[in-house]
Formats: sequence, structure tokens, C-alpha cells
Amino acid sequence: MYISYQRQKCIGCNYCAEVDPAHWVMSKKDGKSNLIGSKENKALYTLKILPEDEEKTLNVIKNCPVKVIRLH
Repeated sequence: MYISYQRQKCIGCNYCAEVDPAHWVMSKKDGKSNLIGSKENKALYTLKILPEDEEKTLNVIKNCPVKVIRLH
């Protein structure tokens, strides 16, 4: 499984970083979330996750107000 994230559309609500600080951190530079350890390809950030991280990830996805995070 992996997370994909469209960072340019992030509004910086901070929910992902509060719920799952192991994978998300807020940027002090522009106020948007950064997906820790992700790789960028054409403005899409991706990161492989472990099965035990799926529940937190689904919670983050469900509550993202702009729906820019997906689980594949």
C-alpha cells in the first residue's frame, strides 16, 4: 500500500500532522503539510506504508477537507 498526496492543493488545516505525526509534518515555510519520506513525481508525493499504519491513514484521508490524500 502507498499514500499519494497532492501537496499544491493542501490548505494547511494541520489535521494529518495531528493525527499521524509519524507520516506528516507542517511546513514552517508555507504552512502546508509534508509527507515525511515521500518521493515527488510531477507534483504528486508518494510513500509506501505498512499495514499497521492503514487505520490512521484512512482517518486522515476521511477528514482531509480538500481530499488531496489517497490510499492505493
